[in-house]
Amino acid sequence: MKAPNTRASFLDVTATPCPIVILAAGGSTRMGGRDKLLETVDGQPLIRTQVCRALATGQAVFVTLPAMDHPRARVIADLDSQMVPLPDGATGISASLRAGVCALPQVDAFMVMLADLVAVQTADLNAVLRARSENPAAKVWRASTRAKKPGHPVIFDASLRPAFAQLRGDQGAAAIIATQPVHLVPIGDQALLDLDSPVDWAKWRART
Repeated sequence: MKAPNTRASFLDVTATPCPIVILAAGGSTRMGGRDKLLETVDGQPLIRTQVCRALATGQAVFVTLPAMDHPRARVIADLDSQMVPLPDGATGISASLRAGVCALPQVDAFMVMLADLVAVQTADLNAVLRARSENPAAKVWRASTRAKKPGHPVIFDASLRPAFAQLRGDQGAAAIIATQPVHLVPIGDQALLDLDSPVDWAKWRART
């Protein structure tokens, strides 16, 4: 049988290096003493699940963490990812972005992934990776809901890398994205599904 004549049917998303930065240095401040990244998802701590999903794309994976001896670091220590310790990570997401992007090698683009988006799968990451190859006019390739509401993960062209060194506070890369041509990649509601409190986790587990 002849294969469908679509670029996505044969495009190898691992052919072009696009390392993935997983932001996992935050403080879980709304969890009442629990660590949301150590909550069980797919039978293991969420941070480990997310690193495994990212590694399954075939891309290099960098993980920002509060410290090398933090419990999050211990549960991913045996995985083939690069850990980036960040003692001031709780001061805001910008600190994680600065450190994570700074740790990357010289590449043409890189992906930023939030560690607490529990439902984002390897297939979703690959969809965004394919979109970059298929839509080269953009500078930012961003996952969205089916209704085109922007979410995560996000790929940035390497030309934007210097701007990350200037980020401050807890606004993330919104200011960078706002000035660039963005291609949205509809993957579904998982692009925005983060769980920040015990109530969020209880509701999600009741649904799933």
